[in-house]
Amino acid sequence: MKRRLFLAAIPALLAAGCGFQLRRFDGVPFGSLYIDAPDDNAVGQRVRAMLATNHRTAIAPRPDEAEAVLKLGREERSKSILSLSGAGRVTEYRLGIKLSYSVLGQARQTLAEPALIELYRDMTYDDTRILAKAAEEQLLYRDMEENAALQIVRRLQALKRPGSP
Repeated sequence: MKRRLFLAAIPALLAAGCGFQLRRFDGVPFGSLYIDAPDDNAVGQRVRAMLATNHRTAIAPRPDEAEAVLKLGREERSKSILSLSGAGRVTEYRLGIKLSYSVLGQARQTLAEPALIELYRDMTYDDTRILAKAAEEQLLYRDMEENAALQIVRRLQALKRPGSP
């Protein structure tokens, strides 16, 4: 029994000894943040949800009450044919999301230059499984939205607080 416990503890000790840590969300360097996004912007909703779990950054109800403003552009989805079969049927699609964002300070100074996030996923297609492929398409779009939100939050984490060196 002691031997099994010892053998089970070895990987944990090795991982802890090498400095390994799970990636965690440390918050953004602002006390308050206003998210200026269109109502139908899923990425904006995901960023808002991620920041709501952080107790160091409050989501401001108005831009003039915030230390910084995250301005998200309209989310553009795309779907294009990637390949066709010999019979001329679609066998693959390329799905995409484009989104621009910028970060402004209280005095409307630019804290992060406008940037564009483009994400793409390839999806095989079979017209005999229409419902399953439609569900897969929605899942891939949600995955891209989550990825875009994570990229924005990580970039917010890397910014300097206004007025700090």
